[in-house]
Amino acid sequence: MERVSKENYYLDIAQTVAERSTCMRRHFGAIIVKDDVIVSTGYNGAPRGRKNCNEIAYCIRDRLNIPRGERYELCRSVHAEANAIIAAPRDRMLGAVLYMVCINPKDGSIYPGTSSCMMCKRQIINAGIEKVIIRDTKDEYRVINTSEWIENDDSLSGVFGY
Repeated sequence: MERVSKENYYLDIAQTVAERSTCMRRHFGAIIVKDDVIVSTGYNGAPRGRKNCNEIAYCIRDRLNIPRGERYELCRSVHAEANAIIAAPRDRMLGAVLYMVCINPKDGSIYPGTSSCMMCKRQIINAGIEKVIIRDTKDEYRVINTSEWIENDDSLSGVFGY
């Protein structure tokens, strides 16, 4: 039996974290890893104490036909990356790697080609996270150096979504 790669090991854990998501559109799981130690985890869901979308049985962004990547201020959820950052000490995020997986809650399939939204990108940059690794299939993933997000500032493009 072949040993799973370190990247897919951490992505498997992030995928399990995504199972805690309460979003009706997409289930995201994120983990922050530094020096081969898991620093924190996060999944997307409403802030503590507020009802989740799956509890109120609707998504306001779906009701308003808002495309993915746009108008996140209307979303009830705190994103997985933000929740992982909130739960981590700053010194453990400097130079760390954030692993992320997005799952379709309707059939459990992996969403390929997903990315962090503009707000989460800014938080990841400010947290000092060095790389983001995003699962596209069970065995394939993309590695993004956050320095690319600084150099290619998408907040200046006027293009929304991803």
